Amino acid sequence: MERWRPPVTAACQKMRLPVTVDPAGFPYLSSLETLPQKHSIARSRNYNNTTSAKQAAGLSFCARCLAAELPHLSMLLCRVSAVSRTLARWGRRSQQGGGLLLLPRALSFSCGRCHGVGSGEASSGQALYRDTVLLPRTEFPMKLTGQKLLDRELEIQKVCGFADLYSWQRERKSKKEFCLHDGPPYANGDPHVGHALNKILKDIRNRFEVLRGRQVHYIPGWDCHGLPIELKALGELGTGGLSPLQIRQKARAFAEGAIARQKAAFQRWGVMADWDQCYYTYDGAYEAAQLKVFQEMHGKGLIYQDYKPVFWSPSSRTALAEAELEYNPEHVSRAIYATFPLITLPPEITSEEGLEGASVLVWTTQPWTIPANQAVCYMPNAQYSLVKRADNSQLLLVATERMGSMAALLGTELESVGTFTGSQLEGGICKHPTIPDKEVPLLPANHVTMAKGTGLVHTAPAHGMDDYSVASQFKLSVECMVDEDGKFTELAGPELQNLSVMSEGTDKVISMLKECGALVKEEQCVHSYPYDWRTKQPVVIRPSKQWFINTASLKDKATEALQKVRVLPESARSSLLAMLDRRTYWCISRQRSWGVPIPVFYHRETAEALINKHTVSHIADLFKEKGSDCWWELPIETLLPAEVLKKSKAGPVTDYVRGEDVLDIWFDSGASWAAVLKESDPRADAYVEGKDQLGGWFQSSLLTSVAVRNKAPYKSLVVHGFAVSEKGEKMSKSLGNVVDPDEVISGGKDASAPGYGADVLRWWVAESNVFSEVQIGPTALNSARDSINKLRNTLKFLLGNLQGFDPRVQAVDPKEMHYIDQYMLHLLREYSIKVTDAYSEFDAGRAIRVLQAFINRDLSSFYFSIIKDRLYCEPEDSLGRRSCQTALEEILDGVTRSIAPILPHLAEEVYLHAPGHDEGETLFKSGWIKSSSVWRRPGLEEAVEGACAIRDSFLSSIPGKNAAQYDLTIAIEPGLLFELMESLQEEPTSTSSQLAELMMVARVNLTSKLPRDLPPDAILSHGTFLINLEVGRLPVPALPGARLTGSVTGQTLRHHDDQHTITLAVFCLAAFR
Repeated sequence: MERWRPPVTAACQKMRLPVTVDPAGFPYLSSLETLPQKHSIARSRNYNNTTSAKQAAGLSFCARCLAAELPHLSMLLCRVSAVSRTLARWGRRSQQGGGLLLLPRALSFSCGRCHGVGSGEASSGQALYRDTVLLPRTEFPMKLTGQKLLDRELEIQKVCGFADLYSWQRERKSKKEFCLHDGPPYANGDPHVGHALNKILKDIRNRFEVLRGRQVHYIPGWDCHGLPIELKALGELGTGGLSPLQIRQKARAFAEGAIARQKAAFQRWGVMADWDQCYYTYDGAYEAAQLKVFQEMHGKGLIYQDYKPVFWSPSSRTALAEAELEYNPEHVSRAIYATFPLITLPPEITSEEGLEGASVLVWTTQPWTIPANQAVCYMPNAQYSLVKRADNSQLLLVATERMGSMAALLGTELESVGTFTGSQLEGGICKHPTIPDKEVPLLPANHVTMAKGTGLVHTAPAHGMDDYSVASQFKLSVECMVDEDGKFTELAGPELQNLSVMSEGTDKVISMLKECGALVKEEQCVHSYPYDWRTKQPVVIRPSKQWFINTASLKDKATEALQKVRVLPESARSSLLAMLDRRTYWCISRQRSWGVPIPVFYHRETAEALINKHTVSHIADLFKEKGSDCWWELPIETLLPAEVLKKSKAGPVTDYVRGEDVLDIWFDSGASWAAVLKESDPRADAYVEGKDQLGGWFQSSLLTSVAVRNKAPYKSLVVHGFAVSEKGEKMSKSLGNVVDPDEVISGGKDASAPGYGADVLRWWVAESNVFSEVQIGPTALNSARDSINKLRNTLKFLLGNLQGFDPRVQAVDPKEMHYIDQYMLHLLREYSIKVTDAYSEFDAGRAIRVLQAFINRDLSSFYFSIIKDRLYCEPEDSLGRRSCQTALEEILDGVTRSIAPILPHLAEEVYLHAPGHDEGETLFKSGWIKSSSVWRRPGLEEAVEGACAIRDSFLSSIPGKNAAQYDLTIAIEPGLLFELMESLQEEPTSTSSQLAELMMVARVNLTSKLPRDLPPDAILSHGTFLINLEVGRLPVPALPGARLTGSVTGQTLRHHDDQHTITLAVFCLAAFR
């Protein structure tokens, strides 16, 4: 192989390297041996191209072998070798015309061992040649795994003051405050991924606000009362033989242990807060604030005591609110069709013949309620038919609309013998099927539907909400035949007494109906049924004397207040309103010990309640000082002193006993706005919780706040989904798909389960679509880890190329920077705007997508690929290199700050390695992305993006080829676009202009005309570029026949829309052999 002769580049000319001209007139570099000592490689870095320096030393290299020695140099070799005798001949000529000229001969190199260089020489020369380029250098590791990663995160938390950050930002002066009110997690177990999803989502927003300079108000809290804690604390002991104070003592200890474990986990996840100043619903001051809300609502008549049906949990022996129910869609009930014989015909149909012996047919999924029946309801405007069964001639009254379904169900034809409107049934009376001599009326009701059953509804006011409304309207009896354990009482009769209504009691009632001939049909019915969310057992509806909130009177105000609240996602608003609309009243009393006592006293003889502003205020003061245990600890004389009795105009204290019920825990947490938020304006900027809180904390907080202050306690609601397995299944220990966040961070007991660290867990939260169900598992976590490692690689490149650079003294003024560097600052500014908007919308996933697009498209694929020559090969203090470093430092700073809310550990680690700040300074105390409006210069964007459009067209014309193997001639007709390109290259021909760097070619010829003589095999193509001063951004279409549109703005450019013709002449360079 003939020795390859390196061409003369601009850098070589600047260095005055010795040049020789071959017989064909082609200039090349002579051997480095003839250079004076001051030009030796060992003593100088002033080489624009290391490959030139190596080849100038008289060595022969092939591209592949040289790339193996120094990976970066493979691109440089292609670039300096991009000269041929053909180009030398064609490059000196010019010709009118235009087009895209491609010579098909590609540059090729031999891939054998480098001629004249043995393995020993290559090895010994590696260090020598590495010193000739400014390669990246940094101690920042590209990847951290295992225990090193975990130790590093803990070290970052300590060194960078994670524990003190919240207190620091609360003490600094700030014009604006951001308040995110923490919905209290339940203190009944270990931390789980649901906690991680919620707490990290909140922390991302809080850290973003701290970086923006706002003062964040965020006080973590815990919901500490309630049955689940009580049950877990007592375990197998139960409540038998224990006093309320003993139960409360055990429950408090259990809650404190759960709080300690959860708090430690939240801190490990990097959640920012003052963990010594949290709120707890069992704290005396909190309970006192809660009672003040209770007092306000009671004083307005919104809280009252009544005897009415409530959801009752036999397994918990307490009343439940709607928010404490879980609906099991697979519940199986024994549904029955039963007859109620008509003993008194409705007056309006007595004249009809053949009605003797008719029975009303009803359907119910709860046969155990039949003994409590007080009426049968019909729809007034519906049509009803008296039908005769073909199989046994039985006469049945059913809705006309349901005749077809009933015939199919009974397996016989039904003949209509009479049709009536519902209103004509008024006045009819039926005989109760199981209770002799009991009569039940036919009554109109609006809750009757035709979706299922017979169109006639069995009504038991004690065991149904709608049934109770009918009873209230028509003054029916509301007798309860079911006790607190869910068993029939003696009122149900000796046959049913002490039988569980949901099991053997149901069996017995069906048997009784069968014996009296009233049972027509029995079937299995799979339907949605309410369960106790704590015990996972079915509930019943039974009447009980309880304390209620009249939510019906608050609905309109609450709905109006919600109109001023922003809901994310907006689709959650309809669910919130629907749940609010269904809630006519809210039962707030519970028959347990572990909770806030309802501050009421009852008269020993009359059972009349004593409760007013005087009694409640006094109890609130006691709770604030001593805690709510004092309700049981103190004598009643202290709880109800003489002065309070006097103000209440009540009798002696001996006439009263203290109440035993406690408040619903949803009232506990629903009053948190009064206990935690500022008194001056107790409204939070945001409440952020899972979708289960639409009928829970979001609603209870809204109702209490509207009741007391006529406004919502929040300005915005953020509703996120649940964490589920990778298969989309609800997590369950029985399914073995539960993900423990502690194992995610630190690794499992199995060595094959890696420890990902806290930042991976945070990335998983941020990257997920939190407004739907969020999947977690090895696939999602591995993807998060890989994404962070790719990000670390980019950050390492940035840090490595900023070694020794101090932006405080070495940064280049933006006006003096290379256009491409200025353009990158412009892109950084756009990036900062987009990522700021994403965080402001609680959309960390969009922030990640914007980040990845910026890194992959604008940095890795574009900017990093064209600046390496300048970074590695120009003099260390040259303007071009410092300009590039100035841009890189701003990019590093902007990217690091933009990831900080999501990845605080990584961001602080990068900041420790980054230049430009004092030792000990931390990122979170130094602000948000510092973009400048100066970075958006008129004409800059148009010049660079115009060149990029030409670049993309050029690259698309040589697919799969190395651009550095080509000379590029750009022919543009005179005009605005030509002037823009001249701003990137002043000379007609250059190998080192900003335009040549951007095009990544050996040389760029910028001209208004193509060379005259074109080779016969040339491929000619044309393209146009439209400069539009008013519309749009520059796309990057490809030639041939492409139409490139862009925008030019600025006061100095006053042109009309102008179309320019662009012609690219691309010369492929051949190699010498």
